Amino acid sequence: MADDGQGRLRTESGGAGGAAVAGGEMLLSVGLLALALLAAYRLYLRWGTRNGPGGAARQGEAAALPRMKRRDFSLEQLREFDGTRNPRILLAVNGKVFDVTKGSKFYGPEGPYGIFAGRDASRGLATFCLDKDALRDEYDDLSDLNAVQMESVREWEMQFKEKYDYVGRLLKPGEEPSEYTDEEDTKDHTKQE
Repeated sequence: MADDGQGRLRTESGGAGGAAVAGGEMLLSVGLLALALLAAYRLYLRWGTRNGPGGAARQGEAAALPRMKRRDFSLEQLREFDGTRNPRILLAVNGKVFDVTKGSKFYGPEGPYGIFAGRDASRGLATFCLDKDALRDEYDDLSDLNAVQMESVREWEMQFKEKYDYVGRLLKPGEEPSEYTDEEDTKDHTKQE
């Protein structure tokens, strides 16, 4: 083998070995191109079709919903707002419930965070886990989370407060819902805008 002057190796025995290497490189390139096209196609199927006629209709339906009046929710009541039974999508973070309907491409049934729709997302957000294991079917007081995880929950809560409408509290078992006046509701919604 010797250097051909352009940084490539050539064999002394002739061109047969070089042709095999070139053929192998071409096969590798074609294989990588095929994988890239397959990945792009799968992404299109997963994300692109959501913005088609059904996705646009769902977004339009969500935009047409009136602002939700303030109220408190039990876990069972919150589950009704998962984007499948009701077009409105709610989720709870650190005991506070947010209307994330305008973020339905993320929190809707097909979205990457759709698992949190209609649920208390605190544990999943604190542990960066998007599995069903991160969700509890009963009230979760988060008492087993460490300080770093609790700080993460508080940061997520602040992000949701900045981006989405706060619509009420997540009730602990046996806790009574608060009575919200129209004035409180209006004042809070104007403060967020």
